Amino acid sequence: MHLSEQELIRREKLDSLRKLNIDPYPAALYPVDHTTSEIKSEFEENKKVVIAGRLMSRRIQGKASFAEIQDSTGRIQVYFNRDEICKGDDKSKYNDVYKKLLDIGDFIGIEGKLFNTQVGEKTVMVENFTLLSKSLKPLPLPKTDKEGKTFDEFNDPELRYRQRYADLVVNPKVKEIFVKRTKLFTAMRNFFNDKGYFEVETPILQSIPGGAAARPFITHHNALDIPLYLRIANELYLKRLIVGGFDGVYEFSKNFRNEGMDRTHNPEFTAMEIYVAYKDYNWMMEFTENLLEHCAVAVNGTTEATFGKHQVDFKAPYARVTMTDAIKQFTGFDITGKSEKELFEAAKGMGIEVDDTMGKGKLIDEIFGEKCEGNFIQPTFITDYPKEMSPLCKEHRENPELTERFELMVCGKEIANAYSELNDPIDQRNRFEEQLQLSEKGDDEAMFIDNDFLRALEYGMPPTSGLGIGMDRLIMFLTNKQSIQEVLFFPQMKPEKKAATPKPEDFIKIGVPQEWVDTVMHEFGTVAKLQENKPTQVHQKLNGLRKKNKLPIAALQLEEVEKWF
Repeated sequence: MHLSEQELIRREKLDSLRKLNIDPYPAALYPVDHTTSEIKSEFEENKKVVIAGRLMSRRIQGKASFAEIQDSTGRIQVYFNRDEICKGDDKSKYNDVYKKLLDIGDFIGIEGKLFNTQVGEKTVMVENFTLLSKSLKPLPLPKTDKEGKTFDEFNDPELRYRQRYADLVVNPKVKEIFVKRTKLFTAMRNFFNDKGYFEVETPILQSIPGGAAARPFITHHNALDIPLYLRIANELYLKRLIVGGFDGVYEFSKNFRNEGMDRTHNPEFTAMEIYVAYKDYNWMMEFTENLLEHCAVAVNGTTEATFGKHQVDFKAPYARVTMTDAIKQFTGFDITGKSEKELFEAAKGMGIEVDDTMGKGKLIDEIFGEKCEGNFIQPTFITDYPKEMSPLCKEHRENPELTERFELMVCGKEIANAYSELNDPIDQRNRFEEQLQLSEKGDDEAMFIDNDFLRALEYGMPPTSGLGIGMDRLIMFLTNKQSIQEVLFFPQMKPEKKAATPKPEDFIKIGVPQEWVDTVMHEFGTVAKLQENKPTQVHQKLNGLRKKNKLPIAALQLEEVEKWF
């Protein structure tokens, strides 16, 4: 492990603290009685407080110092005064521990009293402080120059998502996204609970992945010696509970799909699914628009949300357009009654990539996705999907080619999907058989036959309507984030590239003398890092180290160092 100069210095400080009998990682409870936001909202001059958090900045002026402490609710200014902290003759707690051995990023506990500075800033006068955790890695904090310009901001998405812990510390606005995310879940839960629906949990490891058209992750159970799948959806289990006599059940479910990653897809995502007995998709449309209006207000205080260049209003009611009319409107093509061959030719003629594994459903889905979806900005229900696209959905009561299904589009993306659920077990078996034929044709997203689910339906399921909502996508719209990675604490990332371990021969090859190799490697890590510097800097630095550490080796000449470059 190659450590930077800063990291080495912090480890030296760690040893110095231990030599002073200060435990840099104490085990005991620290009796915090205020957060920084409580201090500000309930401020009283001279009130005694105990706070804890990270040291985020400080300005040391001799025997006094102003600093900032950050806890989970924000930051507050604290004032360290040597004579206040060290009442007797021994001033080492301030002079040595505070000034020399603490670093930005350390967690400290502070006992003190409140006062207002001359410029009116609410401040804690430190009477005692305790080191609670020593930080060995410097935080990637932005710096501000004399003109007030900020630079070195921690804003590279790759680093921010990989090191979310650092992102949350140095970019406090990021936390607001996740506070809103939790508000959304709470609002939705309250909406369902107030109506008497029941929150449940269903299996994540499933012997048959059902309830959606998607490629699953597969694993192996050793004791049973069978393959198991991570769930792609929880639909078939929730319907089993409707068969079992529940009138309304819902679940926030972690789903897993072994598919591509992009700005709106993560292999692990959260969906909410709800099933209500004795309802149909028309009732569910009204229920959905009222639910989303309620959630938007709970999260943002208003039904309006900004998403990129669009202003979206979640106030009910929403426009309703059939899938057939949407395709007709944006392509001029009428899909009604068309054969698979006609759909294939039409899609090809529209410049859509198609192949022989695609059945009617997939072809219509591609046409709609390519030519129509992006045009729906305000919340719009797209209704009455062709039967081939919806193997778990009830046939339309007026047109046997269609199903009673809707999807909710916002800013050209689908965020909800709902059906009048198929409860005819014979029809359901036939639809599963059709999916099996698609699978044999090469469609790796076609559904498996779930015989146990068919058995459940044969016991009888009441008329039911179901709704699924992509929670990650919904919170993207409510927080104006264009990427799903912004609304997940820990999005899936490619493995970090491991830097090749430098070898002594790499340095000998460029001319570094044998006796200098260890020092040069320790200081610069790699030849590339060494060569990022000027020869004069390297010459100065290495001879400085030789002097400071009294190394028993000959001093380097500048001409000698220049040859390394």
